[in-house]
Amino acid sequence: MLLNELGEFGFIERFSEKYFHKPLKDGFLGIGDDCAVLPEDAKRETLVSTDLLIENVHFIKDEIGGFQLGKKSLAVNLSDLAASGAEPCASFLSLGLPKNTSVEFMDEFFKGYAFLSEKYNCPLLGGDTTKSPENLVINVTVLGKAKKNAKKLRSMAKPGDVICVTGVLGNSAAGLEFLLNKNLKRDENARYLIDYHHNPQPRVLEGMFLASLEGVNAMTDISDGISSDLKHIMKLSQVSAVIETDKLPISKELEENSNFGYTQKRQFALSGGEDYELLLTVDIKKFAAVNEAYFKKFGKKLYQIGTIKNGFSDEIFFTENMFLTNGFDHFSA
Repeated sequence: MLLNELGEFGFIERFSEKYFHKPLKDGFLGIGDDCAVLPEDAKRETLVSTDLLIENVHFIKDEIGGFQLGKKSLAVNLSDLAASGAEPCASFLSLGLPKNTSVEFMDEFFKGYAFLSEKYNCPLLGGDTTKSPENLVINVTVLGKAKKNAKKLRSMAKPGDVICVTGVLGNSAAGLEFLLNKNLKRDENARYLIDYHHNPQPRVLEGMFLASLEGVNAMTDISDGISSDLKHIMKLSQVSAVIETDKLPISKELEENSNFGYTQKRQFALSGGEDYELLLTVDIKKFAAVNEAYFKKFGKKLYQIGTIKNGFSDEIFFTENMFLTNGFDHFSA
């Protein structure tokens, strides 16, 4: 069997169940959620997440500035902490560098990384460097803190919950499409979408606030697209889900872009990935109060896009069948 037949998540499930199936100590949480959990004391927990970015897989070096890449490298990791409602406290950075890498490019990289580190009070505490034979390789590990039992997990969704997201969907995927397809005209609108792809905004403050509200149940970030990320919630919570495709929040910049049709724009929103908004489920009886509190805090409302249903299903039901697609999978892409 080849990896592209098994798929990224099938691969993770295979090795985790085959080699790391023994129960963890009380209070520990391992493979399967946005963050691992390490109990600290009776009141606090440490949350840990790590991500790998590889040139020509996660970014095109000639298309992204060093400053943007430095910010993005930390941002995608902070997004995992945000999905758990954790407060960032430290990061570790390891780099595989080709010998012809520009020092000036890396200066800009570290300026961008430091900018986001300072913004979220998440200092760089160490890491490693080595030579890479060809492509730039970036690995970041982040640590966060959360009050005992205050974190949000993918396994917490309940039947009847409202499914909602914190922001618009599909901009990043559309921006990537411009980078990959040189035949598309890059006007001002296109540059906005490309910049959106290069500059993800981790919803750290939003995640911490939402985790503190009664009625917020499961939470994850949208890194691979709703078509994949919602399935993680469904599997771990043993529920099913309905997404109302006409309620997907799509930006004016994407909606008005003439390069893409109606169907492709919804495909971007569902399957494109790298939006790094938060995807959460909320008790329907408390949704109005949660939405009002969120609006008062951040000046924007949550977007309601679907409902959690009883009974486990490994497929999401979409109200328009043509959108039955999967999100991004590294080994199947």
